[in-house]
Amino acid sequence: MTLSIYTKEFSYNLRLAYPIILGMLGHTVVGIVDNIMVGKLGPTELAAVSLGNSFVFIAMSLGIGFSTAITPLAAQADGRKSVSDGRTAFHHGLYLCTILGVVLFGVIFLSKPIIAFMGQPANVVELAKPYLDIVAFSLIPLIIFQGYKQFADGMSETKISMWATILGNMVNVFLNYLFIYGIWIFPELGIVGAAIGTIVSRFVMLAYMHFKMKKMVKFHPFFEGFSLSKIKKEVNRSIIRLAAPSAMQMFFEVGLFTGAIWLSGRLGITNQAANQIALSLASFTFMFAMGMSVAATVRVGNQKGLADYKQLRVVALSIFLLAILLETVFAVVFILFHQQLPALFVDMHNMKDLAVNTEVVAIAAQLLLVAAVFQISDGIQVVVLGALRGLQDVKVPMYITFIAYWVVGFPISIYLGMYTDLKAAGIWIGLLAGLTTAAIFLYIRFNKLTKRLILENPKP
Repeated sequence: MTLSIYTKEFSYNLRLAYPIILGMLGHTVVGIVDNIMVGKLGPTELAAVSLGNSFVFIAMSLGIGFSTAITPLAAQADGRKSVSDGRTAFHHGLYLCTILGVVLFGVIFLSKPIIAFMGQPANVVELAKPYLDIVAFSLIPLIIFQGYKQFADGMSETKISMWATILGNMVNVFLNYLFIYGIWIFPELGIVGAAIGTIVSRFVMLAYMHFKMKKMVKFHPFFEGFSLSKIKKEVNRSIIRLAAPSAMQMFFEVGLFTGAIWLSGRLGITNQAANQIALSLASFTFMFAMGMSVAATVRVGNQKGLADYKQLRVVALSIFLLAILLETVFAVVFILFHQQLPALFVDMHNMKDLAVNTEVVAIAAQLLLVAAVFQISDGIQVVVLGALRGLQDVKVPMYITFIAYWVVGFPISIYLGMYTDLKAAGIWIGLLAGLTTAAIFLYIRFNKLTKRLILENPKP
């Protein structure tokens, strides 16, 4: 096949993916805005937000990963034009996401005392506790929102969540400005103010998503007939069998990056703050690949519903190629501006913290050079995971990601970060090793599986 067979799919892929990308960027921008605004308060406050978010990110990864199982089910139902299958996926998915959101909040709230025993600076721990309480509660509206979002994405209606996230972002920035710094009649709450902005914005996103979808004629059949009495255990079990491995895949990756936050914290406040800055920037560019990953899930799910496996492979490979090109561009940006970008997150005019902030920027600049390289590996692994999820192949990828991140990546991070002079940069080299291993073996899995499906299902 010539390259043009794949590149001609680019325009459709981008039309489907760009609202998802913008929506996911919105989630990331919420964190970046919090970090920039909190970073102006000082490196200790930034490290506290990093520590608090590390707990929430673990729970969030399970919730978001779980909800992604709704997308291929919706996409397959859409491919078959089956309203009943779509309604079943929507109702049961939303029911399970609601329960999961409440459970995750409870787990984080009850596990809060653990942060005192993690070797983190005492002043950072005390600042992080009240922030964590509020942001943990925001998991409930966020995971319910994900249930709506993943279904809409699976039905190829990707713009609704984009606008919901943009609206939520605006609310978050406005409330941050009022509550972090104490503007006008509002109290100066510091990092607790950032937490208030986050929780209110997530409730706004959920409300917008519900009412917007309910107004659309396309979704009217799917809102009909919802009743707890119609929720069936066997359907819940079938969704959980698909969703649990997807949740664990995301948990393993987010857990790896959370481990990097904790390791950086053991190196001191400057390393932890630098890690948070570099992670915020890397997360921003990663959202482009995440958007392409959802597009891969939707388009592969559609083709699976049609049983057209040759076209399925063409579609998936075109998305892989597009993701590689995008992440390569970001890698070049990180290399060219690795010293300038971290300076956006700290107040270099604050003479009291000038020496500390200068060190934070220097460490973050080193981390961005490593991030420039793993952008490409990270992009590949996430879009291939999306394609495999569209095929509803989740168990083997779950084992691959566990081995890549926790057998290969994290031990390297521990050794290079804790026992060599590389320190924070060594931790990130471990991340690079884990992501690259995952990218290679996930692609091998996709390649083998799709070739077998084509041989077993020749299309006339």
